[in-house]
Amino acid sequence: MALSMDDKLLGEKVHYYCSSSEGEDNDENDSADESEDVAYYSQGKSVRDGMPELQAESNGITTNTGPKGVIKDWREFKRLETEKRYEQEREKAELAKKLTLTCRSHLNDQEEKDEDDKLLQELEDLEDEFLKEYRLKRIEEMRHALAEMPSFGKLIALNSGNFIEEVDGAQYGITVIVHIYDESVAACDAMNGCLMCLAQEYPTVKFCKLSASDAKMSFSFVEKGVPALLVYKNKDLIGNYVRLREEFGDDFFAGDVESFLQEHSHLPSKESMCVIRDKNTGEIRGTLQADEDSDSDFDLD
Repeated sequence: MALSMDDKLLGEKVHYYCSSSEGEDNDENDSADESEDVAYYSQGKSVRDGMPELQAESNGITTNTGPKGVIKDWREFKRLETEKRYEQEREKAELAKKLTLTCRSHLNDQEEKDEDDKLLQELEDLEDEFLKEYRLKRIEEMRHALAEMPSFGKLIALNSGNFIEEVDGAQYGITVIVHIYDESVAACDAMNGCLMCLAQEYPTVKFCKLSASDAKMSFSFVEKGVPALLVYKNKDLIGNYVRLREEFGDDFFAGDVESFLQEHSHLPSKESMCVIRDKNTGEIRGTLQADEDSDSDFDLD
């Protein structure tokens, strides 16, 4: 009996036995099988294509237990282990950073506070030094200005002949305050006394008095208008105040007149000004800003 192609490939051996009836059938079958095998392999198919694939199935999951499967499992294990190690390192780094920031925060707060205090102290020292230099510069400027500025210090009597000369001839920047008075009015006597005191307190202001009769004022003005104050500066009339008896009454003090003139900006306020006195004579030489000081020949009250 002839072997089929499959039997040949599988290494099958034929057991020879005699069968008259089967021999013919087998010969025919062998011929048919050989024809089919030749046609099958002539299509370029291999022997393995004709064999069923073997699969290892367990609960519906295909696994590879060979060397390649073991290597793949090992690589997956190492990958998971590396990821876990990386995650642990990251958590440790974040914890260390948080602890470092907490400790650093307390230390930095104290350091910044110390630096701020030091900076403020330096700024205060610089400010004090700057203010000192500024005060010295300003007092020196004022000293030169006062040396060129006339000092009056008294109440000056005017008449119709020298009124224009005393007012218009005053140095530039000098304030001239003229009191129009009548000797028969008590309020006028009080005003003259107050202006005498203010003339000593403000020696750079020119305080004057002019009789209403010398100025040829009307009887009505003498009766109702005095005491009156006229304020001039740089030849201009900047203040005209009449009927001051209604403002002060018949008896008043220098402080009342001073406050009145300060309210109308004709005299500097004592809060912003101080008196400059000569160290040697004690004479009042002028006024200066109260926040200024000097090491020069002048004292500040």
